[in-house]
Amino acid sequence: MKLSTFLITLSLSSAALLSSHTVNANEQLAASLCDYVAADDKSRIRKTLKDSRVKLRNIYAGISCNGNNLIRHAIVSGANGTGEYIVKQIPKSDLAAGGDVAWADANGHSGSAVIAALKSRAGI
Repeated sequence: MKLSTFLITLSLSSAALLSSHTVNANEQLAASLCDYVAADDKSRIRKTLKDSRVKLRNIYAGISCNGNNLIRHAIVSGANGTGEYIVKQIPKSDLAAGGDVAWADANGHSGSAVIAALKSRAGI
């Protein structure tokens, strides 16, 4: 085996290991955020995002907690503080297109403070 072939093989193996490690880190980040939302722990959410060097608006669409997005998870968990924080971090266009208001109306959560914040921010 030539040295260049060996280096290419080693690089591909390293890339495969790195990508699997990144997936595990992303799953851990999502699980932590779901737990902190359910516990209504806004300061832990901020710390986790800062330590991970990510912005909530960049990862919001990829996180699902028990089949719900973060806003719906906050509503179901009664976590008004974290729900309102999430609403402030997400772009208005994503909030308006998310269907969370219709979901809340259909599931009996239309009186939630999170929905009120969402309506106010998105102009719905």
